[in-house]
Amino acid sequence: MQNFARRFHVLAVELGGLMIKVGQFLSSRLDVLPPEITKELEGLQDEVPPVRFPAIRALAEVELGAPLEQVFASFEETPIAAASLGQAHRAQLLPANAADAGLHSVVVKVQRPGIEEIVDVDLAALRKVGGWLSHVRLVSARADMPALVEEFAQTSFEEIDYLHEAGNAERFAADFADDDRVDVPVVAWEWSTRRVLVLEDVAAIKITDAVALRAAGIDPAQVAPVFASVMFDQLFTNGFFHADPHPGNIFVTPVPGASAGHPWKLTFIDFGMMGEVPPGTRRGLRKLLIAAASRDGKGLVGAISDVGVLVPSADRAELERAMTQLFDRFGGMGFAQLREVNQREFLEFAVEFGDLVRSLPFQLPENFLLIIRAMSLTSGVCSSLDEEFNLWDSVEPYAARLLRDERGNVVQDVAQQALDAAGTALRLPKRLDGLVTRIEEGSLAVANPRLERQLAQLDRSVQRTASALVFGALLIAGSVLRADDAVLGSVLMIASVVPLLHGLWVGRRGL
Repeated sequence: MQNFARRFHVLAVELGGLMIKVGQFLSSRLDVLPPEITKELEGLQDEVPPVRFPAIRALAEVELGAPLEQVFASFEETPIAAASLGQAHRAQLLPANAADAGLHSVVVKVQRPGIEEIVDVDLAALRKVGGWLSHVRLVSARADMPALVEEFAQTSFEEIDYLHEAGNAERFAADFADDDRVDVPVVAWEWSTRRVLVLEDVAAIKITDAVALRAAGIDPAQVAPVFASVMFDQLFTNGFFHADPHPGNIFVTPVPGASAGHPWKLTFIDFGMMGEVPPGTRRGLRKLLIAAASRDGKGLVGAISDVGVLVPSADRAELERAMTQLFDRFGGMGFAQLREVNQREFLEFAVEFGDLVRSLPFQLPENFLLIIRAMSLTSGVCSSLDEEFNLWDSVEPYAARLLRDERGNVVQDVAQQALDAAGTALRLPKRLDGLVTRIEEGSLAVANPRLERQLAQLDRSVQRTASALVFGALLIAGSVLRADDAVLGSVLMIASVVPLLHGLWVGRRGL
């Protein structure tokens, strides 16, 4: 495995571009890949060989339209980071420029010369491979490979447009403007272009540098759940998320004099690769998270079906049974605990649900590529911070918070469904009246006194059912809301008496 990882490392550095992105992704999968592979690929996170400074200077001066000395008081020739698509240099703005931007110390990101051509070649190769895979039934049944490649291509083109990245940074900052756990560098728009980006210098402790974290008095094990919660907020609440949260893109920044609860912040950088979760998918993901936290196998199957991950032809009953047993046996275990489970237990589960496992009744929707990447990297970083990290410990309180936040919406949905059902029931007597009218007019040749009595009884039964539904909806909504809003809850509970009395009156009338 070490030899394989070493050869891939050399290949990725030689080819550059998107191959380095693949290596970065693999190096962060500490939760599933052995350390022999992840340690060998760690250097790809932020140690890509840099471009010589003369080439960087030439490109930057063309983009800025002026020599570097006319914009910056100093500009370090040695980069602080060299990534797959560009590299970053520390600089100091000239006093006048610093006053305009409100910044003094900055980081200047400069695109690697010729990177657009490299990305074009890499994407052409990916399109070719995607086309081949689309003819493999096992693959085509699970994903539209050409569509996934185009989604990745769009993200790659956006990533080499620094103006697009700057806009992403400001949108991300706005999402967390009131959250003291998160920090984002300020953009100096005056000197930023499509190929040069000038940002506030926010360099701090790399999130996976356990030694530096402890030296600053920060427990790495306490950073993991906060990082997971922040990523959950992006995916399940904001719907706009950092899709490349590898360790080189996240700092832990100590905050001197801050409250004991928040003595540090998570500082995100590099907003070139961002993802969006449509509202419908976000609702499905929230349901999925809640079902997973409550170990609800049936609910989990329903949620993955809602978000489009489940193949329509899948045997849902069998899948629900498998998920329920999976939760019963392994639910709540962290990765460290799963590694200690006797392999015979996994084998027994695979044998019992062998056909289901082999059929893999799942598919990959187009907008899931970046979601899966973000969650995979999040899991890897958390496992690096704490070997005993258990994702369930973060999922459960977050899911409970989602339930609390959405309780009012759930009550409204239940009440609306009940009222809709009641409305349908209330319309039934009119249809029955129409039927009786047709009988009386002779357009329907039926004359049966017994039938007429049965219709009248049915009419009363429908009205009582409608009243009962409205009564139940108002009573449930009032009792749930009363804990948070005593006035509104009491009003709804009192109002429920009206349909109750109507139902009782209709019932007595039919005696």
